Amino acid sequence: MADIDVEDVLSKLSLTEKCNLLSGGSFWRTHAIPRLSIPSLCITDGADAVRGSRFFNSTPSICLPCGSALAATWNTSLMQRLGALMGDECRAKKAHVLLSPTINIPRSPLAGRIHECYGEDPYLAGMLAGFFIRGVQEEGVVATVKHFVCNDQEQGIFAMDCVVSERALREIYLRPFELAIELGQPGAVMTAYNKVNGTHVTESVDLLRDLLRGEWKYQGLVMSDWFGMYGIRGAVEAGVDLEMPGPGQWRGKQLAHAVAARKIDIEVVDDRVRAVLNLVKRATAAGIEGTDEETLDRPEDRALLREAATESIVLMKNDDNVLPFDPSKPIAVIGPNAKVAAYRGGRVAHLRPYHTVAPFEAIKDKSTAEVLFSQGLYNHWELPLLGAQMRTSSGKVGYDMYIYSGPPGSTEPRKRLDHYELLNSCGFFFNYPDKNLRRWSIDIEGTFTPDTSGLFDFGVSVQGTASLYVDGELVVDNTTNQKKADGFFRNGTIEEVGSMHVEAEKTYQILCRWNSPETSALLENDEQTFKPGNIRLGGCHRLDTDEAIAAAAQLAAEVDQVVVLAGFIGEWESEGNDRKTMELPPNTDGLISKVLQANPSAAICISSGGPYCMPWVNEAKALLQVWYGGNETGHAISDVLYGIKNPSGKLPITFPIRLQDNPAFLCSHADYNQVLYADDIYVGYRFYDTVDRETLFPFGHGLSYTQFEMGNIEAFVEGDVLLVSCTVKNVGSRDGVETVQVYISQSSPSIRCAAKQLKGFEKVGVRAGETERVTLRLDLWNATAFWNVDKHQWVREQGDYNVMIGCSSRGRFGHALFSLPSTEKRVSGK
Repeated sequence: MADIDVEDVLSKLSLTEKCNLLSGGSFWRTHAIPRLSIPSLCITDGADAVRGSRFFNSTPSICLPCGSALAATWNTSLMQRLGALMGDECRAKKAHVLLSPTINIPRSPLAGRIHECYGEDPYLAGMLAGFFIRGVQEEGVVATVKHFVCNDQEQGIFAMDCVVSERALREIYLRPFELAIELGQPGAVMTAYNKVNGTHVTESVDLLRDLLRGEWKYQGLVMSDWFGMYGIRGAVEAGVDLEMPGPGQWRGKQLAHAVAARKIDIEVVDDRVRAVLNLVKRATAAGIEGTDEETLDRPEDRALLREAATESIVLMKNDDNVLPFDPSKPIAVIGPNAKVAAYRGGRVAHLRPYHTVAPFEAIKDKSTAEVLFSQGLYNHWELPLLGAQMRTSSGKVGYDMYIYSGPPGSTEPRKRLDHYELLNSCGFFFNYPDKNLRRWSIDIEGTFTPDTSGLFDFGVSVQGTASLYVDGELVVDNTTNQKKADGFFRNGTIEEVGSMHVEAEKTYQILCRWNSPETSALLENDEQTFKPGNIRLGGCHRLDTDEAIAAAAQLAAEVDQVVVLAGFIGEWESEGNDRKTMELPPNTDGLISKVLQANPSAAICISSGGPYCMPWVNEAKALLQVWYGGNETGHAISDVLYGIKNPSGKLPITFPIRLQDNPAFLCSHADYNQVLYADDIYVGYRFYDTVDRETLFPFGHGLSYTQFEMGNIEAFVEGDVLLVSCTVKNVGSRDGVETVQVYISQSSPSIRCAAKQLKGFEKVGVRAGETERVTLRLDLWNATAFWNVDKHQWVREQGDYNVMIGCSSRGRFGHALFSLPSTEKRVSGK
């Protein structure tokens, strides 16, 4: 379309059109004004993938490693390349706006969305996010940084009041947003659901008008999170431009009525509309047109995803140089995540990935010797998806879905409307082409041929009602005595499970009859966010865990090379829920301990988005943190295990010994919808290093298959730039990559400060036996300033400062000093 003259269009809009523009036109789209050639923009979910505009039968997508994995790369240039890839995916999905990145600070290891975030340090998170945003927007797509601010736990998030000191708010929680906005200039900012110091962020004049737009001079659009607005006047006056999703609850007719009644000034509305029009102008300049979503899945994209996943893996321990393994020797692959690709945190089934690679598959591909397997245990939260174990009537992997008008039992005869062949047996019946269909029934049919005999469990969770039959026999009844659960955004039931004995190689007919939400006694209209309905079908063979662990240990004793792949899958760490404990899934510690007793040289690979307890850590010689590695997670793990790639990941978050050691242990849970940020500025390593508390693995930790030495440290000031340099020598026998981490502390601060703070980092590749010199140019204000709560300003004080260069927040450091001749103040830091 032609370039928009924002002021001209604004002058021609009616009040109704203005108020409509300030909310979504549908769940994933903005309003269009055809008479003025204003198109509807498509907004798509991130944070690690581009789902497009559909939940139902969505278009496949890439999946990046999770946020904490990306943070473990400590690689800004890689982040920019990954951002560009996400921008390309958005263009293919015909999406103008990407809801990514997420840069909240996880105070507690239990935070449900810890896997989405870029770690515990505001500087690291802000820098990585800034470069990611640059990459996305290079492709003409608008990036959305979220969730502004203090969306750091999931419990009671809509009513949660985060009570945080002014200094901690500025130095810890706002700082990554400030850095990302300055560096990346994102086209949109998404507000958080919660309150901060008594006021919902969407209604906070202090945060949105005075700070974001005033002090930081942010010029982009501010949108609400989905269903994250709570009134008409507060949000529009504070500065929320766009309410999502649509149709809006608080804009449209309600806002127009408030303006007509002189409750809200039209000038305020015009400011909000101007921001929306500027977004439309910016987004449409990219030339993204149409609605037919496409796929990419290019070889170069797979290579980049594999590079990112590999670079994210953290070698936590490698005593006696157990790793890398020899591909010419037999290997035993053990554990619940061996044949499962733990590729994504959160609601995994809501995305259709182009492909996923499980570790067993990748290891078998690389090994030239025998590859043995033992399950050990299951670690699923709900039963594994059944769709991939079924066959359609045409013989494809998956199932047939037949859609009918009217639920069974209604007076209207059923009429078949549609037929789909689908694979994913978990999803929302949302964005179905017939948007007016409200009463329906769906038959899910397919065949199932088990490879072994024994007891098989089937599970169904649903929004609506559902019954599952095997060869005509009712196995699962999820129609009567339904129990509500947190799944499907708190709109569904618990997983009802039934079982039956199955015979190997015998084919069974599966039928699940699923009926629309009004057939459920749990229906509460005011709480139904996703009214169209949801279902999840799962199933697997019943496993005797004790016998399976014993068999795994026996196998480990018989083979020299053993790898255990365990930890979480996405269901355990998810939006909507915080974890209850730091423990690994049930019986995981028992499996690992038994395997290590049988073979102390077993390599332990754990998938997670954050820390967990390790009662077996002293017995383990080799330990890898492999996160949720995206599409290429299996290849990345195999590449590191066999030394095809030398690990270079560094922890972006501290791993405490136990949950009670975490500084937010007593203050991360809400009482009466209020959570007190009593840990103040002492988040993560700032606490552990200041009080000298022992950790399992410190912030910044990560080993290599080679060794490095840092020396010749220098630091001096040039204007508002701090120049820090050092040499990095590879004293081992392999080429490798080290991350130079620069920490700074003030010698004699006038107020209490953390023992040290990360103020710079750079990855450097060094060949075996060679030395590289690294120079970092650091912003002097960022490196030295703290927030003065009396003056409400950033202050950098006169005096001496210590520069510490090392490979983590603990251990050996190289030191240098510099001095500032005078004390200076300013309102906003850089």
